[in-house]
Amino acid sequence: MIVSKLTSKAQTTIPKPIRVALELQPGDELSYEILDGRVVLTKVQQGTTLDDPFRTFEEWHSEADATAYADL
Repeated sequence: MIVSKLTSKAQTTIPKPIRVALELQPGDELSYEILDGRVVLTKVQQGTTLDDPFRTFEEWHSEADATAYADL
């Protein structure tokens, strides 16, 4: 079992064996899924679209917006 501690600011360091196994690099995005009281941590693959809270706003769904906000 691999463990880490939670700081007072609700932060933790991902232990090295996990970083190596997932090939994590600075800036990588992670997704968290809760399944039966457990958390599944997954590296988000580039180009993968996760839940986008703004996808329902048609007025913000243009090519110009996609270009302008692509690096955010």
